[in-house]
Amino acid sequence: MQIKLIVAAVALALTTSACSKQVTEESTSPQSKTSQLVNSNELTQDLLNKIGQTLDIQYRLITNIPGEHCDKGEGEPRCFVAAIDLTSQFDLNSKDWAIYYSQMRPIQSVVGDEFTITQVQGDLHKIEPAAGFKGFKKGETITIEFRGEPWLLSETDAMPNYYIVAQGLTPVVIASTQLEVDPETGMEVRPYVTAFTDSEAHYKRRETDKLEWAKSHVLYQNNLDTPVDVALAENSILPTPNKLIIKDSKQALSLKPGLKVDFKDVDPAVVDAALQRLARIGVLQTEQGVKTELLPLSSAQVAGEYRLDISADKIQVFAADDAGFSYGLASIAALVNPKTLTVSEVAVEDAPRYDFRGMHVDVSRNFHSKQLILDLLDQMAAYKLNKLHLHMADDEGWRLEINGLPELTEVGSKRCHDLNEDTCLLPQLGSGPFSDTKVNGYYSKADYIEILKYANDRQIQVIPSMDMPGHSRAAIKSMEARYRKLMAQGDQEAANEFLLSDNEDETVYSSIQYYNDNTLNVCMESTFNFIDKVIDEIAVMHKEAGVPLNLYHIGADETAGAWIESPLCKAFVANNDKGVTSMDELGAYFIERTAKLLADKGIEAAGWSDGMSHTRPENMPAKAQSNIWDVVAHGGHKRAHQQANLGWHAVLSQPEVLYFDFPYEADPKEHGYYWASRNTNSQKIHSFMPGNLPANAEQWTDIENLPFEADDTVQKDESGKVISGPLKESIGFAGIQGQLWSETIRSDDVAEYMMFPRIIMLAERAWHKPSWEVPYQYKGAVYNQQSGFFTEEMRQVQRDDWYRVANTVGSKELLKLDKADIAYRVPTPGAVIKDGKLFANVIFPGLDIEYRTAGGDWLAYEAGAAVTEPVEVRVIAADGKRKGRTLVVE
Repeated sequence: MQIKLIVAAVALALTTSACSKQVTEESTSPQSKTSQLVNSNELTQDLLNKIGQTLDIQYRLITNIPGEHCDKGEGEPRCFVAAIDLTSQFDLNSKDWAIYYSQMRPIQSVVGDEFTITQVQGDLHKIEPAAGFKGFKKGETITIEFRGEPWLLSETDAMPNYYIVAQGLTPVVIASTQLEVDPETGMEVRPYVTAFTDSEAHYKRRETDKLEWAKSHVLYQNNLDTPVDVALAENSILPTPNKLIIKDSKQALSLKPGLKVDFKDVDPAVVDAALQRLARIGVLQTEQGVKTELLPLSSAQVAGEYRLDISADKIQVFAADDAGFSYGLASIAALVNPKTLTVSEVAVEDAPRYDFRGMHVDVSRNFHSKQLILDLLDQMAAYKLNKLHLHMADDEGWRLEINGLPELTEVGSKRCHDLNEDTCLLPQLGSGPFSDTKVNGYYSKADYIEILKYANDRQIQVIPSMDMPGHSRAAIKSMEARYRKLMAQGDQEAANEFLLSDNEDETVYSSIQYYNDNTLNVCMESTFNFIDKVIDEIAVMHKEAGVPLNLYHIGADETAGAWIESPLCKAFVANNDKGVTSMDELGAYFIERTAKLLADKGIEAAGWSDGMSHTRPENMPAKAQSNIWDVVAHGGHKRAHQQANLGWHAVLSQPEVLYFDFPYEADPKEHGYYWASRNTNSQKIHSFMPGNLPANAEQWTDIENLPFEADDTVQKDESGKVISGPLKESIGFAGIQGQLWSETIRSDDVAEYMMFPRIIMLAERAWHKPSWEVPYQYKGAVYNQQSGFFTEEMRQVQRDDWYRVANTVGSKELLKLDKADIAYRVPTPGAVIKDGKLFANVIFPGLDIEYRTAGGDWLAYEAGAAVTEPVEVRVIAADGKRKGRTLVVE
């Protein structure tokens, strides 16, 4: 059964794998290969280094418009045409080399006979000279034109760190494909990508696409209604409290002397984080400070409820739990004008709308530092978010040290050019050939325990997630490397104990990220040995941190078509002693069994809604969580209602409004994926009506800016079975969660850019139910742009609310993020030229705008300034230091 792995293990015992910077493509000795070189340029390490240093590569999109050039297949032809231009600085005739690079979109075909491009695994592709290759000539450009699918709409799709390899030589990164950092914005720049310029050919998915490129005039129109009114921010708290009464708006209480906190019976440690945030703003704890009392609240109904009373001579915070006291202090920080350190005399009564107010961070695709997580936890606490969903294992990396399974981090936490994957995983997502890069890494046990304690001190629950059974390639390859190592040592029993793959499985499948080997074999007992081991070891870390593990996210993703040709699975189904009668039931069996395994340990299982929908509810524990990530424009309310009606804790995680790895604005220079939305800015998140998902069809459009309809009435199939319908009257959602997936997010600064300030809007919708939200109709209704449930009066109240929120962010909150050293996105400005005069605006009033003409000096913007074209504009961060991305006024 394990013949192939045994052979590999024997080979491992006889040879030494190359380390991260000395990896060869084949096992043939360098000497034997060198003797075979007969080309005019014999490839030596020095020559390969020279190629890497001087070869110019440009990635160029030609068109997204489908046509006769698209490969024919089922359905509507969809493809893009792109080119890779290679310019050598010297003559080179050798064909004994290959260039590896990450191609995010699958290639249909390559034009011409000079090169081939083949997929290695996932997004890793290999360019090789073909029969028609005549060599490089100094200064001449050779173009590799190819067709891919379905479309390429962002310059950030073109991943960095192409590298060249040759037999027996160390790989060399091609310098022209490395990222640069803009010194003014702090953001990544891709000099190897030819700028997109054509709104039709470069930024339309097809003829029906009505989404406008967010150029300066489009943004100007979008921002035009929002007034610049600092008064709107004066007594504004984000997230918005249930009730705020201004007792004396004219009498400002100065907090420059600080606060003298009387903790009463409250442990100072539980509110220390909230007091630290006040200190960062400039409000310190002092003996001469304003008297601040922490007092009990006997009438509290929900966790986190608090009362805040600010008078001329003292401040009082009333709460019944640690979170409530922290949130009361957070509201003081929210009220503070960071420039004057004053607050008005107010009375606040407040409690959260949802118990689950979460943020998900993927550190698997590209690793992010412990410090990023600690900084994020600080800001989550500041805005009253209480769940951190930490996604630590996926196809591209395993990021948590597990006692007894060192291969998970020795192999699975790094990517490098080891095609046997004995020392690392294959490069993906432009990670390059070497393991010593920041996108690789993991949290030690001590790191994770520190994160748990830090979160707990801020009343935040950490939800660990190691995705399975799909999205598990890092674990699978790590355990295969473990198997080979132990077999070479002659320990077959130990080698098989945690194996996750059936080596005789010849199933052909492809995951959504184009892997054909990323799904745990659910028919093997060793798979469940592995899961049990991992969960137990994570639980030990939680116990050591003093924070019990009571919620674990299994992912529940599977890969369609997996296991079909696995001999083990065929035997498993034929045996039928686990209640599985067909291959189609294996996914459900895995989730059900894993959920029960967790329940037996006193841990609630969570999973993504698509995988959870495959289960048989009667086989699931009564208590389970499902993250609903279905797109609202595609009928996403249906599964949300179905799973909530099962009594599960349904957490809304809708991509088009809660995926923070999507672009802020419809611009190909913006970072992020875009399969559900190309413009998820703060105003859109603010508009979200989580209590009535289908009603969002009245105010939103789809990814192509086209209207859609959401039918929430009872739907039946041909047999009369109900397949979708409205929520039951006694049912609601457990909460909402923002998501940051990291495929395109390589650095901590870019991660913060993508999360902030959108996290503030996430907190607003998770904490506060606005008066303008359309009431849910439990009898069902059909919502579209004409249905009229979202009345004009509601829309105006929503606009007024946005004006307050936008001015609060621009006038107060961004400066507080600056003081915390958070690299939030400085927005791009709106601007137009009318009769030779410049008019500009910004989504968050209060931020300064600069402009320049003809590449001259930057000048402070004044409305109606006389200008001569070309004119460029940019926004300045609240503290006056960082700059936003420059736009040309059109």
